[in-house]
Amino acid sequence: MTKGKRADRLSELPDDILVNILDRLNVREAARTSVLSRRWTRLCAKLSRLIISAQHFLPKGMLCTDISDDELVRINAAVVQAMESILTRRIPGEHTIRLLSTTFYLRDDVPISIGHAVGHAMAAHLVENAKFTVMTGKYDIIDLDNDALVNAGRKFMLFFDACPSAFGGLTMLDLENLRFGESDISNVLITCKRLKHLRLYNCDSGDCSTLQLEHAHLSELSISHCKLAQVQLNWLPQLTKIVFECWLRFQDPLFVGHVPLLEAVSLTNLALSHNRMVELSEFLSGTSIRDLKLGFNSEKIWVQPECPTQYLASVFCQLRFVNLANLPEGYDLSWTMFILEAAPLLKELFMTVWDHACLTETDEEKRKEDSYSENKGVEWDSATAGFQHHSLDTLVIIGFESEDCLVSYVRRVMVVAVNLADVYLYSRLECGNCEEKPNRYPWTKRQRVSLKRRLTAGIESFAIFHFGAMRTGHVARMEYPQCSLLEAKRFFT
Repeated sequence: MTKGKRADRLSELPDDILVNILDRLNVREAARTSVLSRRWTRLCAKLSRLIISAQHFLPKGMLCTDISDDELVRINAAVVQAMESILTRRIPGEHTIRLLSTTFYLRDDVPISIGHAVGHAMAAHLVENAKFTVMTGKYDIIDLDNDALVNAGRKFMLFFDACPSAFGGLTMLDLENLRFGESDISNVLITCKRLKHLRLYNCDSGDCSTLQLEHAHLSELSISHCKLAQVQLNWLPQLTKIVFECWLRFQDPLFVGHVPLLEAVSLTNLALSHNRMVELSEFLSGTSIRDLKLGFNSEKIWVQPECPTQYLASVFCQLRFVNLANLPEGYDLSWTMFILEAAPLLKELFMTVWDHACLTETDEEKRKEDSYSENKGVEWDSATAGFQHHSLDTLVIIGFESEDCLVSYVRRVMVVAVNLADVYLYSRLECGNCEEKPNRYPWTKRQRVSLKRRLTAGIESFAIFHFGAMRTGHVARMEYPQCSLLEAKRFFT
């Protein structure tokens, strides 16, 4: 650097690298760089990722729950203005748009303006992926009555009918708090021919309705807090992943038809005392999954352990990873051994034991009134004599304490899993909304040595024990609960 001058090393970088940097910003931030020079203005016209979200236009310090209807309309208008400003700078057909994502509120006619802008962009440019995230501005579903849901559903269908070209090019669609007509969802899927990812949150066609799905390209499906009697996966030849949370009825809630590529399944529910336990061989019949997550919301175990059968083995024959989320504390985990017996290729067993105060009803009178189960555990002791598992190499327990039930469980796994390499034992998770302090066991070197002796006494195993801070990879596997206790209870009371 010569005296009195500053070297602008950023501007010396090639256009491709600068565009890559700008692609990592949201559109509003990237657009601000256009005032730097003509070159930066041209660079903004080359962005490959256009992510325009209403949440980027929230007034500073304002929460989503504090927004008035007038403010929602203003924010939506800002989304339209930003989209039109960005798209008008681009030369048609010159640069591919890898992702065009818009998040907006279902208010007035603004969504139609957004739909038309996206439709024009698809006609003028090569758009590889396009996403709509349609929000209603309502965040506590317990306060949404039937009229509000029906109203929102009608507004969405007016938007949908007015923008067929935009929906025809979508690859991702995220919807919330909508009550559809009987054939509306089918019509949406027929029009969205390129759709690969679909998320429905609190969306249905009425209480105890049935959702039937057929689509040639849909690969990821998320259904959460929808008041459905049954979801029928009739014909989804490209489906690889499904998330199904809070189904209404425990009697055959999921029908699996033609889903030959299904690999990852996530099932989460809050079970009450009168709810029927689910046999996974029945729930997942016709699949051979590799990745399975089961969530229990710190309440009753809703999975029925099964004796090894050929039918169960066919479901678990490709299973590699199991995540058991929010298991209730203080109960025997031996029932999970039936998964090991049925899944010979299982590599990792990952579990969280946590009476999460944000999700758990602690008032005894309310628990009785709402039919919560007094005994959250399940008894199971029919392991095959001499059974050994040769593939399991990793056991992870988050929320480990020195209770006999957890110590006995780890020992049992160590005996069965003859090639177990690593055992990770972590303290209970911390939650910013919970007043209770997390346990820190084992927190001293002496306690860790004592615990290791208890775990390995009389057992020949080469497994290495890991304590302390959670590994980055394990943090990434954690999925914190998105719903409140009230939202979960809505389906049962």
